[in-house]
Amino acid sequence: MAPRVLVSDELSETAVQIFRDRGVEVDFQPKLGKDKDKLAEIIGNYDGLAIRSATKATEKLIAAATNLKVIGRAGIGVDNVDIPAASRRGIIVMNTPFGNSITTAEHAIALLFAVARQLPAADTSTQAGKWEKSRFMGVEITGKTLGVIGAGNIGSIVCSRAIGLKMHVLAYDPFLSKERAEEMGVTKVELDELLAQADFITLHVPLTDKTRSILNAEALAKTKPGVRIVNCARGGLVDEKALAEAIKSGHVAGAGFDVFEVEPATESPLFGLPNVVCTPHLGASTTEAQENVALQVAEQMSDYLVKGAVSNAINMPSITAEEAPLLKPFIRLADVLGAFVGQVTESAIKEIEILYDGATASMNTKALTSAVLAGLIRPQVADVNMVSAPIMIKEKGVILSEVKRDKTGVFDGYIKLTVKTANQTRSVAGTVFSDGKPRFIQIKGINLDADVGSHMVYITNTDVPGMIGFIGTTLGNAGVNIANFQLGREKEAGDAIALLYVDGPVSEDVLDKLRANAAIRQAKPLVFNVD
Repeated sequence: MAPRVLVSDELSETAVQIFRDRGVEVDFQPKLGKDKDKLAEIIGNYDGLAIRSATKATEKLIAAATNLKVIGRAGIGVDNVDIPAASRRGIIVMNTPFGNSITTAEHAIALLFAVARQLPAADTSTQAGKWEKSRFMGVEITGKTLGVIGAGNIGSIVCSRAIGLKMHVLAYDPFLSKERAEEMGVTKVELDELLAQADFITLHVPLTDKTRSILNAEALAKTKPGVRIVNCARGGLVDEKALAEAIKSGHVAGAGFDVFEVEPATESPLFGLPNVVCTPHLGASTTEAQENVALQVAEQMSDYLVKGAVSNAINMPSITAEEAPLLKPFIRLADVLGAFVGQVTESAIKEIEILYDGATASMNTKALTSAVLAGLIRPQVADVNMVSAPIMIKEKGVILSEVKRDKTGVFDGYIKLTVKTANQTRSVAGTVFSDGKPRFIQIKGINLDADVGSHMVYITNTDVPGMIGFIGTTLGNAGVNIANFQLGREKEAGDAIALLYVDGPVSEDVLDKLRANAAIRQAKPLVFNVD
């Protein structure tokens, strides 16, 4: 059955057609986003939900979305999506961060000019029949210092445009490397240095706990007298009340704002102040940008629902359409390794280490780690997936670490999972052979080579004679057919393991007969999804 997507906000017909062309059944109801009760009533029928800003994907709506796999937001901001609720339900949340980057950057530059030359006020005055030439004395942009807070997609475009205007650009961004700054032609600085030197400041960061009110009263007091501030990013980055006071005092010469703490902004401390230019969140409001984000969200959602490719996800590592088929067998392997440990570990896990050796170290390890964690948790939480698993691990306070290293053994690449509980440490390693099937290559530090089957039995025992015969006879007498039987041992008369691939489930009675042997310490039934 083809996946079904509900489009509950305005999207272009071209975007809707992309879904259809890629084998996705689409239900186009662009007014439905405003009818939350009707939306909640039918959302359980869909695999995907495509939205803009009108639809509110609340916790209540997400709870009703029993089949939903992905929410796609045509735009950057996902304030209208309850991301933690979606993540707990295993729903991927995507946005389109590149579709309106140029448009938003251009709007920031436009506000920069408008504030520098007081254009809106001059326009109003002139059209009112006045000729107040001396009233609207502006400042030049050329040669001035622009402080850019946030040098990501949009911020970097602003930097490029500002350099073209012959401005000196300072950039504050904790994730900006020195090499990238040099490549962009900007000077990387700390925030206080930017505040002290910039003639103009523009913000291009998301709204988080760390960035909320990044320009508060204290920060504004550190700015250069006569500074002009532009915000086309998110409302709440600037304390509007504190900025209003700074403008009234004359410390800040002007401001251009496209976003506000409360939207729609019917009132703000900034309204009515001299040389404050305000627009109603127009950063993405160009014909090109609206079409671009619509096409992008349709492509992303279709690629995920049809091919398993994940791009621009807020709550899951990206998997490109090109790497999806190559990564798929290793995601299956990662899930199997996690499922093995999850089924044989009975006490609470304190630490998890995932080792990527050889070729696996250069793969998309974020996606592989998510798969490991999903397999690990699934024995306790059946509906966990790659989206919700990392959230659950984090909420449990488990210490998680990844290790990557060059090839060290005979395998081109393998994954090793080690978990620590209060009582013991468990480890399992596996690889993928040329047939694309996962294989166990090590358990408890003991080497072996074992196929992965839907039903398996894992046995730990002391290495003594007669164990193969005892295990085979016990299972044979119970009518259990063994498809594959692999053994390994630490040393003669030491710890040994047996991993059996069997044709069907093994009853608890049969397992008890195995456990009755004094040499057997553990006999665990295992179930894997290897389809």
